[in-house]
Formats: sequence, structure tokens, C-alpha cells
Amino acid sequence: MATPKYIAPDFTKPPFAGAPAAQFAPLPADGVLPEGFFSTSNLPTYVHLGGGKWVMPTRPRMDCVIVRQGAGLSVAEPRRLTAGAEIVMGEAEDGSQGVYVHSAGFLAGAHSANEFRFMSTEVSRERPVNYEELAARLGEEKQRGGYTIWVVGPALVHSRARADFEWFIRNGYVQAVLAGNAVAVHDIEAAIFGTTLGMSNTGKPTEGGHGLHMRAINRVRAAGSIEAAVGSGLITTGIMHALVTSKVPYVLAGSIRDDGPLPGVVGNVLDAQDAMREHAVRATGAIFVATALHAIAVGNMLPAFHTHYDGVPSELMTICVDQTEFVVNKLKDRGTHQAYGVVTNAQDFMHVLRLYVEKWEQATR
Repeated sequence: MATPKYIAPDFTKPPFAGAPAAQFAPLPADGVLPEGFFSTSNLPTYVHLGGGKWVMPTRPRMDCVIVRQGAGLSVAEPRRLTAGAEIVMGEAEDGSQGVYVHSAGFLAGAHSANEFRFMSTEVSRERPVNYEELAARLGEEKQRGGYTIWVVGPALVHSRARADFEWFIRNGYVQAVLAGNAVAVHDIEAAIFGTTLGMSNTGKPTEGGHGLHMRAINRVRAAGSIEAAVGSGLITTGIMHALVTSKVPYVLAGSIRDDGPLPGVVGNVLDAQDAMREHAVRATGAIFVATALHAIAVGNMLPAFHTHYDGVPSELMTICVDQTEFVVNKLKDRGTHQAYGVVTNAQDFMHVLRLYVEKWEQATR
């Protein structure tokens, strides 16, 4: 299946020919930027280093700055920089100050300059979901050795989509999982007690079920870690078991409302962001399922493109699944405008997507 080809700027022609080199200035103090700094977006960005040499910085993401690193450039969070670090200056994005944001690289003039999409669709529950295309994109990423990250919420566990997600993990469609404490807690509760939040798999409450997730946490804490609980046979099924036994990395970010939490949950929000960022910079695709806060958080770490296959920007497949248009629209409004919205519940999405991926696998054998 063809995907939009990236058309790079021609830096031999105006307005690039004769454009000034980008200006740099040092940080006056740790984590404090000089006024007039260039603030990054999630689109392909080029910096003129002089002599007609335009360079794309590594580790792109929005709401950061471009810092000089030896002979190259990298995008970094201001909090990570120390006094004296040299960053790119200027507010113009049209090349007139030595920085150019190539917003139309995948559009070939087909849409407005501020409109970046990997699949053209409005966000609406009344539009059909093209599961054939989603399955093919996911399968192609696997074939190419891509790095697809999944960002999921606890509704995925409660909705009985747990077994389908486990299938995706075991069959190589998941390279990392980014989630919160609750996803792991209720998955482990299901593995040990057969319930999630005290509900049976038919959605009926069980006697004393309200405390089962706390008992699950306690057993894992006694084991020492999720990995140890899997190794001892305490956890024998589910998402966390699949991640551990398949050696798929995961990051569990803590929050104020966490119970326990489980061992391994990253309680410091900036440490959690750093851990998730290391997966975001490798991503060639991202799938957000039933999680507003984590989807928006990780979405802000993701560029709208990646350069992992041949150094040429390719669209970063981004799919957001939720029961309401609100979450998908909020994600787009916060900057992840490349996201393709699927308005449905987690159980239906995971089950139907799995069926189409299995069909795709059979057709491509």
C-alpha cells in the first residue's frame, strides 16, 4: 500500500538561496532560555548552518529547542540544558532567519500548508473505519522492522480487549507499551483473581471484589517486581505476562491517584517523561487506545514524521481510539494533528483490528 512520498525543499532556490545562517545564543542559566529562542513544532525542520548547508536536528519533538551538539543539532527539553548551551534563535519559520519548517512536505500542494495528515478523514463516529488500511499499515511496519508504540488505558483491560492486546504483543506488533499504574494493576488482578476492579469477565461485581486490585498489588510487591511475579508463576496470563515473556519494554508512569503503586512504576513525572521519550524518538508508529491523558502526553513527545528507514522523513503512523470524538479532537488540538481518529470502544477496535491483521497476514504469506 502506497503512502505519501515526502517532497524535500529545494535549498538551491529562493527563499533558501542566499538565506542567512541561523543564529545561536547561550543559555544564561541552567534551564533558562535566552529571549527570542526558536520553539520547535512536530514538523520537519531545517536549520541553515551556512554555506547552503541545511540540517535537520535529531530527536525531534514539539515545544522544545534546537541545541548545538558538536557538529550537529538536536532537539532538547529546556529543563535538560545547562548554562552556556547554544540554542537556535529566531521566531520565523520561513527560512528568513535560517530556520525552515517544512509543513507541506507530504502534501504536494494538495492541502493547506498547516495541514499534515497520514490518512484524510474527519473525526466522527458516523464515518466508517477503514480497518483494511489500518491493518496493512500495522503489518507493513512489522515487515520493515518498525517500532510501533502502544499507549493504552485501563478501559482496554476492563472491556475484555485484554486477550487481543496480548495477541498483538506475542505476534510482534508491539515494540513498547506506555501506560499508567492502573493498566498493569487491573491486568494483574485479572491474571490472579479473574476480575478487573472486582468485576467478573461478564461485567458482574463479585463479593469483596473492590479490594482485589489491592491484594494483587500486595502480592506483586511481596514478589519484588512484576518480572519476579511472572518468573515465580504468580502471573501466568495477560498483558504484563506477554510483555515480560516476549521481552517487550514498557513504561508505567505514576499519578497522584495511584493505588500501591506496583513496583516499577515511575513516580516522578519528569523521570517518566524521560523514559517514555526514549521510545518516542524510536517510534515509526503509535497507537493510542482509551487514554486521554497519556495519549496527549505522548502525542506531545512525538514528531509527525520519522527518518528511521532511509534518512528521508516518513509519516509517523498515529492512531487514536476512543469512545468519544472529544479525546481525538483534543489530541489534535494539542498539536498531534497527524492523528487518525477512530471513534469506538476499545473492545470492538482491538477485536476487529486483530481479525483484519490476521487476514492481512494470510494474504501476504
